Amino acid sequence: MKGKGAHLASAFFYMLDVIRSILVYSWQKYDFIIFVRYLMGTAYLPSPFHTIAYYFFALTVPTSEFMLFLDVSPEEDDRRIRRARTQLEMFENLEELRRTRLKALSLASTGKWIIIDAGKPESEVEKDIEKVLQSLF
Repeated sequence: MKGKGAHLASAFFYMLDVIRSILVYSWQKYDFIIFVRYLMGTAYLPSPFHTIAYYFFALTVPTSEFMLFLDVSPEEDDRRIRRARTQLEMFENLEELRRTRLKALSLASTGKWIIIDAGKPESEVEKDIEKVLQSLF
C-alpha cells in the first residue's frame, strides 16, 4: 500500500497503538515506562497534525523531567536501516527520513528534550548519555 491511503492507515494504526499502550500500561506499576516513541512518532504525521498530536500525547502519556532525543543524520539513519533490514517500510527512504528528522528536531527543541548526537560510534554515544544522566542526578 502506498500514497495518501497508506499514510492515513499508518496514522490510524499509530493512534490505536498509543491508546492500547496507555490502557495496558498506565494503571500498572513499573519502575520505567518508555513512551517517547509515541511523542516523536508524531513526526511521521503530516504537518501541522504532527505538532497537534505531539502536544496531545505529551499531555496523555507519561513524560519525564528529562527526555533524551538521539539525533542521527538521515544519511546515517538510511545506512543503518539498510544494514538491518531486507525490506523497507514506506517511511524508510532518504527523502522521508530528512522530512521526519526536521519535524522531530523542531518538536524536540520545544520541550524538555536533551538532544544527543547519535551519529557517532555506539560507545561514544553511550558515554554522552552517561554524562547527561550523571549531570542530572
